[in-house]
Amino acid sequence: EGISGGAFEVYYQPIVDARTERLVSMEALVRWHHPEQGSISPTEFIPIAEETGLILPLGEWVLRTVCIQINAWNRLGLNGFRVAVNLSARQFDNNVPGLVAGIMRETGVSAGSLALEITEGIAMKNVDQNVRMLKELRRLGLSIAIDDFGTGYSSLAYLKRFPLNTLKIDRSFIKDITTNLEDREIARAIIAMGQNLRLKILAEGVETREQIEILRSSGCDYIQGFYDS
Repeated sequence: EGISGGAFEVYYQPIVDARTERLVSMEALVRWHHPEQGSISPTEFIPIAEETGLILPLGEWVLRTVCIQINAWNRLGLNGFRVAVNLSARQFDNNVPGLVAGIMRETGVSAGSLALEITEGIAMKNVDQNVRMLKELRRLGLSIAIDDFGTGYSSLAYLKRFPLNTLKIDRSFIKDITTNLEDREIARAIIAMGQNLRLKILAEGVETREQIEILRSSGCDYIQGFYDS
């Protein structure tokens, strides 16, 4: 009821090129507007949606809403960027490539307009099946990013096996990058490793000009966070 009744809304956070600071993509973030409690963060309601299975209709609604929005922007002449949509572990229990391909056909959105984000938890669950599904999504022409890198299982084995385009450095490593030498070195190590694996690197949670300068000089490709949004 909440999904069809307007209780959920999609926000779009800009992702910019670290060198030029021009918009290159956006991440679609869902918000729940509760009648009594106001706006509720996804960190609170997504785990509940996962447990109850409501993540399946919610995930489908978010993907369709994003595709409709991409079409609306295209009609205004605004294009040339991707919109990233998060996929949950429960969605991978089903036919994700079929769902994505169906919504792309239904809305007429090209694969070049969409990116998909997965977490480390998804990467480590039913690995063979998920590798197959992600390869199918890549064959459709979609870009795949691994989110929150370094905070979960952090197995380097999946970086080799999974058909990834982008590695996202978690905000917990970026927060104190200007004052904490260890965090700075971890971020630099992730960037260097990603470059060697021919992946693009995106830093999350960027809030200051100083953080941008350090990330830029370290070779980070993209930045996302309150500084630009």
